[in-house]
Amino acid sequence: MKVNSKFVFALLLVSIFACKSQQEFSQDRQDIKTDTPEVKDEEVPTRPLPDSPVLLQPLSFEMPEIPREFRGVWIATVVNIDWPESGTDSWSKQKEDFLALLDHYKNLNFNAVIVQVRAAGDAFYPSRYAPWSRYLTGKEGLAPQTSENPLTWMIKAAHDRGLEFHAWLNPYRATFDDKTETLSQEHDFFQHPDWMLKYGTKYYYNPGLPEVKEKLLAVIKELVDGYDIDAIHFDDYFYPYKVQNQRFTDQKTFEKYKKPGQSIEDWRRENVNSLIQAIHQTVKTSKPWVQFGISPFGVWRNQDRDPRGSPTRAGQTNYDDLYADPLTWMQNGWIDYLIPQLYWSMDYELASYRKLNDWWAANSYQTNVYIGNGPYKIRDNADIAWDNPKEINNQVQYTRTLMEIQGNAFFSAKSLFSKNQDVANLLKQELYDSPTLPPAFEPTEPVLIETPQVLQVEANRDWTKVSLEKPLDPAIRYAMVQGADELNTLAEAEIHTVWVGGQRARALEVSSLNTNYLAIRWIDHFGRIVQTQVFQTPKKIKP
Repeated sequence: MKVNSKFVFALLLVSIFACKSQQEFSQDRQDIKTDTPEVKDEEVPTRPLPDSPVLLQPLSFEMPEIPREFRGVWIATVVNIDWPESGTDSWSKQKEDFLALLDHYKNLNFNAVIVQVRAAGDAFYPSRYAPWSRYLTGKEGLAPQTSENPLTWMIKAAHDRGLEFHAWLNPYRATFDDKTETLSQEHDFFQHPDWMLKYGTKYYYNPGLPEVKEKLLAVIKELVDGYDIDAIHFDDYFYPYKVQNQRFTDQKTFEKYKKPGQSIEDWRRENVNSLIQAIHQTVKTSKPWVQFGISPFGVWRNQDRDPRGSPTRAGQTNYDDLYADPLTWMQNGWIDYLIPQLYWSMDYELASYRKLNDWWAANSYQTNVYIGNGPYKIRDNADIAWDNPKEINNQVQYTRTLMEIQGNAFFSAKSLFSKNQDVANLLKQELYDSPTLPPAFEPTEPVLIETPQVLQVEANRDWTKVSLEKPLDPAIRYAMVQGADELNTLAEAEIHTVWVGGQRARALEVSSLNTNYLAIRWIDHFGRIVQTQVFQTPKKIKP
């Protein structure tokens, strides 16, 4: 009988500051082969493991690669859209609410959360460069009433559930409204008033100022250096969306910094491009395995403005209105992934989800592209297509037909949590019926990672203990365990992930799956499977 208990693990930590081996990672060592002969299924016991521990026997069996798919969800914190429910809630309640979101999406077999940690010149973590967010503590600049670092805790909670943590920031938005009396004196609005431009009802950092760029790079470096995040993530807010009859007042900055003959539109795009390039360099210099991803507005340019554009009639576009050029970022390798926000129905006349999927697939420039979906529109939009609870499933199914696109992300967390439970259930039943890993990516330069070497695996009906030859390389992030009673079904068995990132574990203990076969795979911080080994329960065991 298979036991589906929740994985619990105990890591035995040794040699925290031990020297890292310089053994080079080799892709052809993903699967261990031993001299142990294969055992036919009919020779393997069909009863559970005994009370007394037994040694599992290594098998010479090659596991296939796992199909990858990004399954992410945005957790928006600005004006408490998704979390926390209120900045005045206690930290203990905020933790409970965050765990409820994580558990919900883990149950739906998602594998990544994109959490907004800087909403508008503020921070959800102790920062040298920004005040505490009022969306976390009720008052900007007021620290939370806890000794825990909220961001450290959130990252660990996500990793413990096998979820990637993408730290989401808004680079240029300084305030969410014009109520500046609610801002902390530590906010850049007061510290650097010359950086601010008012447009509509918000204040923005002036993207043309070199000082603004340097400040944003410092914010990014603080995050990457200080936290075990999987990615830095920007959304679609670069230069602001156009406000009718208003002008973005950066003319003086343009006159000061423009190149000879340069238009203000090209100058603005260059400002954004320069920031993206510099952030990529900052991230990769600090931690090459941390990804940099962006989720731009869904339309690059309309075809009537540029023959390379999409067959759409969007009112505003990345290139012409937000001065953001995702194609340039992908062409130059400045980002690791792109998630265009395609929050329209399949055949929406002005911007069809179907046609835009096709367009982005044809313009991916060998960059990982995922699609942003908008379940918040279900039963809440003038487009009647959103009255159909299967609209999201139809969209994801279509995306899966395009080999250039590797997954989806959903805005936002509450829309498939406290709302639209039927849509969430349909998604799990029809498309996300089993867990999978997000896409891996390759480092731009060779990386030295020591391959884990398993000494032995022993187990009884309650626990399985994996003993290693040496402490794990800190670059190993997950142990992935699968169990099955038939060897030919092992690769399709349920995935259990155990976080071991950076802890130099020498042994790993997990709940036993009580199956005839056990596969253990080690995954590095680039998402690659570094090592795989298959074990079997011995043929003759004492009851």
